[in-house]
Amino acid sequence: MTRDRPAFRRTAAPVLLLLALSACASTGETPASAGTRPAPIRTPVVTPVRDPAFRMEPGLERVIGATQAQLVGQFGQPRLKVWEGDARKLQFAGTLCILDIYLYPTARSRDPLATFAEARRSDGRDVDKAACVTALRGAKGK
Repeated sequence: MTRDRPAFRRTAAPVLLLLALSACASTGETPASAGTRPAPIRTPVVTPVRDPAFRMEPGLERVIGATQAQLVGQFGQPRLKVWEGDARKLQFAGTLCILDIYLYPTARSRDPLATFAEARRSDGRDVDKAACVTALRGAKGK
């Protein structure tokens, strides 16, 4: 009887494996739908560009509302360009101050326009924005 046991194991193992695998097999037929309808296809809603608020301040008349090309014409190449989605931040720096200008897309312009500006010294302290703009324009002329 001990001689029959290895033969039984050799034939039983493949048979058990086939039984296990056949339990996982599908019939190949797709189940009939019980009157369900396909989900409707929704077209995406296109919302128009919402114009950002322009923060006009004294001394920034030629900055706020300007394009990137116009700002480069006033201050030279920016030290830093940051893209966040469709918005931009340009940073212009001189010896006296750092000027960050934020540009956003608008419905009236193909190019993003400057809507807001911040100015600070290199140590982080606030500085007058108009004075910084004047200083950076003067530095570009040199």
